[in-house]
Amino acid sequence: MSRLLLNLRNVPDDEADDVRAMLDAKRIAFYETTPGPWGISSGGLWVKEGADFADAKRALDDYEQQRSVRVRAEYAAARRAGTAETFLTVLRAEPLRVVMTLLGILLALGLVALPVILLRG
Repeated sequence: MSRLLLNLRNVPDDEADDVRAMLDAKRIAFYETTPGPWGISSGGLWVKEGADFADAKRALDDYEQQRSVRVRAEYAAARRAGTAETFLTVLRAEPLRVVMTLLGILLALGLVALPVILLRG
């Protein structure tokens, strides 16, 4: 029976590609489901045979540990070089996106606070 190995919600494309390549290299049969049209389901990588799941999970755990070390080192190097993404760099690069995000947050907070405000009055 198929088992979900990796939920693809918020997984970068390069990481998903690496996991697919790893499964191919280990000759573990898998299939991929795509995200739903409204973002309700996120898609995933599924191992076809239950007997292969333990090997796939072990390989994924090893890959994630190696990736974590590599990505943290890259981020530390970017911080030392001053090229790491910060709030200010995003604000300079995409001011409209930042302003719209902040307005969305304020709107959500206002909607949450609205019942309390109306009940006080």
